[in-house]
Amino acid sequence: MSANRSAGRYLLCIAGGELQAGAVVFVAAFEVFSKSGFSRAWWNMLYVVAWLVLSVTGFVIYRYRETRAMTLAQFFEIRYNKSFRVFTGALGFFAGILNFGVIPAIGARVMVYFLGFPDTVRILAVTVPTYVPLMGLFLAITVFVAVSGGVITVMIVNTMEGILSQLFYLIIIFAILSIFSWSQMNAVLIDRPSGHSLVNPFDSFATTDFNLWYVLISIWIGIYGRMAWQNAGAYYSAGLTAHEGRMAGILTSWRDMGKTAILTFLALASLTYLHHPSFAAGAAQVEASVRQIADPQAREQMEAPIALSRLLPIGVRGVFCAVLLMGIFGGDATHLHSWGSIFVQDVLVPLRRKPFGTRAHLWALRCSIFGVACFAFLFGAFFHLVDYINMWWFITQTVFVGGAGAAIIGGLYWKKGTAPAAWAAFVTGSSLAVGGIIAQQIDKHYYHHDFLLNGAQMSFFASLIAIGVYVVTSLLTCREDFNLDRMLHRGEYASMKQLVGDNPASPRQKIGWGKIIGMDDNFTLGDKWITMSLFGWNLFWLGVFVVISARSLVSPLSTEWWSAYSHYTGVYLPLFFAIVTGIWFTWGGVKDMRLLFRRLRQQQVNVLDDGTVVDNQNLDERAAENKLNPSEVDS
Repeated sequence: MSANRSAGRYLLCIAGGELQAGAVVFVAAFEVFSKSGFSRAWWNMLYVVAWLVLSVTGFVIYRYRETRAMTLAQFFEIRYNKSFRVFTGALGFFAGILNFGVIPAIGARVMVYFLGFPDTVRILAVTVPTYVPLMGLFLAITVFVAVSGGVITVMIVNTMEGILSQLFYLIIIFAILSIFSWSQMNAVLIDRPSGHSLVNPFDSFATTDFNLWYVLISIWIGIYGRMAWQNAGAYYSAGLTAHEGRMAGILTSWRDMGKTAILTFLALASLTYLHHPSFAAGAAQVEASVRQIADPQAREQMEAPIALSRLLPIGVRGVFCAVLLMGIFGGDATHLHSWGSIFVQDVLVPLRRKPFGTRAHLWALRCSIFGVACFAFLFGAFFHLVDYINMWWFITQTVFVGGAGAAIIGGLYWKKGTAPAAWAAFVTGSSLAVGGIIAQQIDKHYYHHDFLLNGAQMSFFASLIAIGVYVVTSLLTCREDFNLDRMLHRGEYASMKQLVGDNPASPRQKIGWGKIIGMDDNFTLGDKWITMSLFGWNLFWLGVFVVISARSLVSPLSTEWWSAYSHYTGVYLPLFFAIVTGIWFTWGGVKDMRLLFRRLRQQQVNVLDDGTVVDNQNLDERAAENKLNPSEVDS
C-alpha cells in the first residue's frame, strides 16, 4: 500500500514524475502549446511564488504524513467520522475512474497513428477500432505490474523508466535540432494574428481557454487542492518521513525544469512540420491521414502524433515509441493502483466489522485494480471526449477536489472545522462539478455549441463556493475544538511515533534565516543547498517577470525581442536542465532504490497498520496506546 513507508525523496520524485510522461500527456501538451505557445510560459512564471510556498513549507503534505494515514479518506475518518470516509472514498473513486477513463484510450490511439496501424481490425467477424484491442493489451500489462508487488513494484518500475527516459529525451531533442533550425521554428511561431501571439504574452489576450485566466485558475486550484487529487495517492504516504515527502516536492521543482524540454521540443517540431513551407509535402500527407479520422476531437488530438511519426528519423522514432510505451505502462499502473486501493481502503475496509485478514486484503486489492482496468477499457471504448484533455481533467478532478480542498486544509490547520462543514463543502463542490459536466455534454451534443464556462472556470467557482460553505457551517456547528496535536502526533503525543515503529524526524525548531523559507532542523547541509538554490533561482525569475512586465506596460517590446527571449529561455535553458537533472536524478534514483530494499529487509510489517480507524485513531496507534497485542485489539 505505501512501500512500508520506506521510500526516499528521489524515488518519490522520479516515480511520481512518470505520471507526466505518458502518450496522453504529450497530446495534451501539444493542445495547449499550439494555442498559447511561449506566451503562456511567461504567465506561468506566476507559479513561482505559489510553488515556492507549497514546496518549501511542505504545505498540507507535511501534516498529512504526520497523520500516518495511507489514503486521504482514512485521514477524513481520523479528522471527521467513518460515514464521511466512506462517502469521500466512493466519490474520490468515482471521480478518479472518470478522470482516468480517457487516458488508456487516448494512449492507445496515439500508438495506432504513430505506428501507422490501420484504423480498424476484424476480430471474430466483427470490425472494431484498432485502438480498442491495443488498449486492452496495454491495460493487461499495467494490471500485471500493479498487482504483482503493489506500490513497491510500481515505484521501482517507474523510477527505472524515468531514469531511462531522461537519456531518451536528449536523443530526441538533439534529433529535432538537427532537422529544424530556429529560424524555421520562429517563422511559424510569429505567424499569428494580432491578439493571438505565441511569443509575446502582451499580444495574446485574445487567446481563449489556455490564457492568463487559465494560468491564474490553475495556480489557485493547485494551492486549494494541494494533495487532494489521489492519482498517485500512495506516494503521499510512502515517504520515509514527512521531511522526505517535503524534499521530494522540492526536488520535483528542479526536475520539472528539465522535463519541460521534451514537451516543448516535440510541440515545436510538430508545429513547424505542419505549418512551415519547407515541409509542405509532409504536412499534406499528415492532413490527408487526419481527415480519415471520423471523430472531430480525435482528429485534433492525433495531428501531432502523426506528424511526429513522419518527421522523426528511423531509430529516433523507435526511441520515442519506447518513451511513449514506458509512460503508458508507468502512468497507467500508478492510476490503477491508486484508484483500486481507494475503493478497498475507503469503501470496503471502513464498512467491515472486522479488519481483513492479510491474504483476503491482498486479493481484494488485486480484484479492485482489475475492476478499475475493466471500467477504463469499457469507458475508453464507448465514451467520446468533446473538450480538450486538460479541461476534462480539470472538471473531473473538481468532482472531488471542489469540496476536498476545504475539508483537507480546514481539517489539518483549523481546529474548529467540523464534520457537517466537510459534508456541506463536498456536496456543494461536487454537485456543481457534475452539473457542469452534464451541461457541457448537452450543449455540445444537442445544441452544437460550447458551454458558457470551460472546465477550469467551473473548477474555480465550485471551489470558492465550497470554501464559503465550509467556513460558515463550521462556525455554526463547532461545539468543541478538535485535538490537532493528537492527530499529528505532536506535543504530549509525539512518543506515539516510536511506539508504532514510524520514522520520527528531528524536532522542527526554526533556525536562522531558514525561517524565512520554512527550513528547520530536519534539513541537512545538502537539503539547505538544494532548497536555497531553488529559492534563489525562482526569486531571480520572479524579478525578471516583474521588471519586464513593468517595462512592457510602459513601452511594449517588439515581437522580435520576445522571439529571442523565447529562444534562450524556452529552448536552450530547458535543454541545459535536461542534461543536468538527467545526471543528478539518475544518481539519486539508483541510490534510493538500493536504500529502499535495504530498509524493507530490516523492517517488520505491522499487521494492524492496514488503514483501519477506531474512534478517530489509527488501529495500530490504539493498540500501542493501550499496550495491547494485535490479537487483543477489538476494532
